[in-house]
Amino acid sequence: MEEIDLNPTDQAILDMLQVGRCSPTYIAQEQDYSRQNVTNRLGRLVENGYVQKLAPGLYELVDDPREGDDAE
Repeated sequence: MEEIDLNPTDQAILDMLQVGRCSPTYIAQEQDYSRQNVTNRLGRLVENGYVQKLAPGLYELVDDPREGDDAE
């Protein structure tokens, strides 16, 4: 899987999905981003296999792209 550059929105989304499943609306409200921005970024994370869309408006983390970075 190719690495992607994560922006602050991606980081916030991944942080929230580490805790549990979320909707774009909930993430947008909690992180003070627009719902459209969150939806666009979630789509990108889904395309890269990091996040899975479970149902309309419900997402979960599959593989955190930040794991294995210099963070550990």
